[in-house]
Amino acid sequence: MVIKIIIIGAGAGGTAAAARLSKKGFQVEIYEKNAYNGGRCSLIYQNGHRFDQGPSLYLMPKIFEETFEDLGEDIKNHIELLKCPSNYSVHFHDGETYELTTDISKLSRSLEKYEGCGESTLTNFLTYLKETHVHYQRSVKIALKTDFQHWYDFFNPKHIPDVIQLHLLDTVYNRVCKYFKSDYMRKAFSFQTMYLGMSPYDGLASYSLLQYTEIAEGIWYPKGGFNKVLQSLEQIAVQYGAKFNYNTDVQEIVVDDKGVAKGIKLANGDVVNSDVVICNADLIYAYNKLLPKTSYAEKLGKKELTSSSISFYWSMKKIVSQLKVHNIFLAEKYKQSFDQIFKDHTLPDEPSFYVNVPSRIDPTAAPEGKDTIVVLVPVGHISNEPNIDFDQLVKRAREHVIDTIEKRLKISNFRSLIDHEIVNDPRTWQNEFNLWKGSILGLSHSLFQVLWFRPSLKCKIFENLYFVGASAHPGTGVPIVLCGAKLLEKQLCDRFLDGKVEIRIWSKRVSYLIGLLGFMIFLFFSGF
Repeated sequence: MVIKIIIIGAGAGGTAAAARLSKKGFQVEIYEKNAYNGGRCSLIYQNGHRFDQGPSLYLMPKIFEETFEDLGEDIKNHIELLKCPSNYSVHFHDGETYELTTDISKLSRSLEKYEGCGESTLTNFLTYLKETHVHYQRSVKIALKTDFQHWYDFFNPKHIPDVIQLHLLDTVYNRVCKYFKSDYMRKAFSFQTMYLGMSPYDGLASYSLLQYTEIAEGIWYPKGGFNKVLQSLEQIAVQYGAKFNYNTDVQEIVVDDKGVAKGIKLANGDVVNSDVVICNADLIYAYNKLLPKTSYAEKLGKKELTSSSISFYWSMKKIVSQLKVHNIFLAEKYKQSFDQIFKDHTLPDEPSFYVNVPSRIDPTAAPEGKDTIVVLVPVGHISNEPNIDFDQLVKRAREHVIDTIEKRLKISNFRSLIDHEIVNDPRTWQNEFNLWKGSILGLSHSLFQVLWFRPSLKCKIFENLYFVGASAHPGTGVPIVLCGAKLLEKQLCDRFLDGKVEIRIWSKRVSYLIGLLGFMIFLFFSGF
């Protein structure tokens, strides 16, 4: 009998899962509330301009390659990747700039300007790069490619040597301070935690893996927009028989009296039955809005979330040559700006922000002689604070961005070059994509919200219900969500296509208990 699987949401996780599972022979149907795929990883078009609505940094390329290889495809036959000539132009408050690049010789010379010309400048950087390499390798192995379904998966003693090297009790900013002495470089090598919607003062030290992949593997851009990745995965899924249903809002996950997920109920009242339901909608939203009420749902709603954003999509009248592909403008009061985002849940008095110009690397993103610009200003997610004037926050963010660009890049007429504007703010993210409190990256990646502590791919409350996406294991970010889709595929194949899985689970459980007991005995006799 063919197993029928319904997937709610055609985001990165849902689309990748659809391709993987349809290839394995499952009957897959996807239901998406919007008219397009990709969720946050989608495109906006305006009079010849093309904007990436969400992600614009193609990082960790090996994971994308692996996804297509698993599907029997060569990614080069689907996507034309363009390598950014330089990673970022980082602009500081006083007009100083720094170019982050994969060119180590160029990077080394630039470092000397801020860290000094002594021998320690380069050796400290190389030692830092070595540490971030270890963080990258161990994190991929443990966090991204290990499925923590059960407590004994987490407490497996074989993980201990790797975990020790991840500096899980330290922060990104603290580790950076160990290798860089200037305030400039400490900022330049720590702001990347914002990819995860976190402050570098709170982000686990292991997240410096982001700095490593930028330097060692570079930053890339798919020609035609980041959504090209999702379009290709959808085409592969359809090739294997998956069916995508757009403009189809799911109102409820149908659960019977025994707590078994039986299908979905659509906004028009139709009920679609299935053997398995996979939810790629925001996990916290799903537990609170699509499923029967539970204490777990209430608990999830109070957990620590990532930031939101005020994003501007500007169609420019001409090319703004002073801007590169990726531009970072950092606040003078760096820590205070993060505290206002993550503790006060508001727009900082002086926000840092990111400017992406896709037309600088891919001319198809804008009409000839013009630029397409995306500005992302991190802001706190929607809180319980009453009477927040989001329109005023958007206005203040816009004025700050324009004034900062004009001042730091010495462009006197930048404001007049903006021909058309589209804005997404926390309300947009919440209403258009059902993101809980407008948090653009879901649950935060604090110590007790990762690995086994993060919501599992397999629902522990309702049978035959699974999750994939930013707030489920292993976490947020397109490459990380793609890893989640692979782990989910294995779970479902083990369950439905391999009858020996239960024997293996009990075998693993016993061996892990024996290993844990042996490790505890070792610690006891070692005097710990």
